[in-house]
Amino acid sequence: MRVDITYRYGAQDQPARSQPSDSDAALRRLCDGNRAFAALFDDSANEATFRQAIVALDPRDVGIATRTHEAPKQRPFAAIIGCADARVPIELIFNEGPNDLFVLRVAGNGLGTDVLGSLKFAIDHLSDSLRLIVVLGHSECGALSTAVDIFLDPAGYLPLATKHSLRSIVDRLLVVVQASSRGLLTMFGADVVRHPKYRQALIEASTATNAALAAYSIEQELGTTDRKRLRAVYGVYLLETRTIWAAGPPGGEPLALAAPPQDAIEFTNFGSTIVRSERIRSLLVWPP
Repeated sequence: MRVDITYRYGAQDQPARSQPSDSDAALRRLCDGNRAFAALFDDSANEATFRQAIVALDPRDVGIATRTHEAPKQRPFAAIIGCADARVPIELIFNEGPNDLFVLRVAGNGLGTDVLGSLKFAIDHLSDSLRLIVVLGHSECGALSTAVDIFLDPAGYLPLATKHSLRSIVDRLLVVVQASSRGLLTMFGADVVRHPKYRQALIEASTATNAALAAYSIEQELGTTDRKRLRAVYGVYLLETRTIWAAGPPGGEPLALAAPPQDAIEFTNFGSTIVRSERIRSLLVWPP
């Protein structure tokens, strides 16, 4: 199988790619872009398959179509808070090019002051184009895996005692892990902790919960009240399928990017939705 992904610059008078007019259009563009990226690798076992994706570059975004030689003006339509994990190349998985996304990457999608300050800058100074904020977790997250391992074996916290920078990442994740564990125990019973895939299920449930909580916190912290113009959503990038997942209602289709819960009651229901999702339930079938 051969796949070519090409960033193409054409004639200088080519029309610029239109910007999403509102948050719904921005959401559709990201979801469509990820589906297109994931589809490139379908049927990868067929050696005769050839697929190509072309991302057209606006020449102004790479500074080669201006007579005054000025730097390109920032005009991203979405801000992405992704993990630092090298396996999640943000622009690539959304089928986007330069100047389309305002990307922040930090282990575990943590909302420290630097991240929130950067988002505040984007909201204040890029409001003409910015329409969506995305918190994107991913499967097999190292930061969440560490937090889960410490939750399951608290003695593992001792090596972090003098490593304040690492502790600051893990500490904020332990609350999410504890909440996800309670959800799994409620759904599957106390014996679920003996299941060989309990750890994996706890990591995946915690990853989705952490991303949703971060999206909710962003809306509360930054005051994004006009959700048609700008809103926050969350999702989880699945390394094994290259698709983005969010838990939908039981029996319904899984979502890609989704709105976070908006209050304590919705978060309670959200926790139940996560552990009831096919992705989590498929890990915890009996017998193992």
